[in-house]
Formats: sequence, structure tokens, C-alpha cells
Amino acid sequence: MAHILIVEDEPGIAFALEADLTSEGYTVSVAGTGDEALRMTRGGESYDLVLLDVMLPGKDGFEVCRELRRSGARTPILMLTAKAHEAEKVMALELGADDYITKPFSPRELRARIKAVLRRSSVDAPDVFTFGDAEVDFARCEVRRGGRAVELSALEFKLLTAFVKSRGRVLTREQLLDAAWGRDVSLNDRVVDNHIVGLRRKLEVDPARPRHFLNIRGMGYRFDA
Repeated sequence: MAHILIVEDEPGIAFALEADLTSEGYTVSVAGTGDEALRMTRGGESYDLVLLDVMLPGKDGFEVCRELRRSGARTPILMLTAKAHEAEKVMALELGADDYITKPFSPRELRARIKAVLRRSSVDAPDVFTFGDAEVDFARCEVRRGGRAVELSALEFKLLTAFVKSRGRVLTREQLLDAAWGRDVSLNDRVVDNHIVGLRRKLEVDPARPRHFLNIRGMGYRFDA
């Protein structure tokens, strides 16, 4: 079973999470601070998912998420928080979190979220994928065109990953929202359109006449390589 790192500073909550996930068959490790979590993830141990609380002493969960993604870590991150503001959910996803769950939550809901995140991450994109004059290095979370780095936001990279995994197939805006933002964030479909405009601007030879990120009228988008 998967190895999960719980990052939670409240001992009672950490113990309950560890006991519940261990009973489900997962291997579980626990860190009590953001700094400890970063040391553990950089110490050679491999984790399949990080269950990351936002409110931590020292570095908070947002900082930990940011540092993990900047270091190139692709480990799925599920953030836990008592905050329910939409802007904070979007911020977590912009920083590279894969999903977000608000306290209080039921153990059943958390287990379902973990399974969903692990299932999505198990459908791997290739380590390196090329299309047009672009090269995507999924292992390093880097994109290059003509050997030069292209800066993508975390959400743009998630959209690109979803497209590459489903290349040649039409994806609805709802599917793309789920892939990049998750099911709990209520956003207008126009947000997807705006991010795809950004991908075209950065990765198409001629953004006005895209060859790769194609709009399929009345259905959604298709990625052709």
C-alpha cells in the first residue's frame, strides 16, 4: 500500500489520522512541523502522498507546499485546513496542491479523497514528452522551448499534464476543472478558458491559430501532439 506522510502539529489529530490510515493498510509517517516535513521528504524516504495541514508552527502548509514544488517534488499533496475561504483553496492549488479538504471532515471523506488523489497520480504521464518545439520534463516539472525554460504556473502545469495524459481525446471544461482545481472549488468555466489561453501563449508557435490546444465547439478541448 501507499506510504503517506502526515504533517500535523496537533498530537491528537495526528494520532487519529495515523490510526485510521494504518487500519486502512497504508504505511504512515508523521511530521509535527513544516521544517520536519521538508527534512523527511528530502532525506531519501519516498512518499506516495503528503497529507499537509495549513496551520503549522514555523513554516505553514502553504510554504511547505511551495518549497516542495520548487524543489521538483511531484508527490501528491492533499491539504488540510480549518479555513473555508475560496481564495485560500485556490491559493493552495496555485502553489501545487493536488486537492484540499476543510476541517472538520469525516474519516470516510478523507479516505475517499486520498484514494482519488492516489488514483489520479498513478496514471502517469511520460517522464519527458515533446510536441511542436516544446519539451515537458514531468520528472522535474519543467517545460522548455528551444532549450529555454518556460515558466508555467502550478495550475497551468496540471492542465498540461491532464492534456498529455488524455492526448487525442476531448476533455470537457468540467473534467479540466476537476483535474487542475479539484471538485470542491466552485469556479466559472471561463477560468479554464483563460488558463488555456495562457498555455497557448506560452507553448504554441502561433497562439492565434493553435495546433495543439484545440477548442472543440460545444464540447471542450482536445490536445493534439
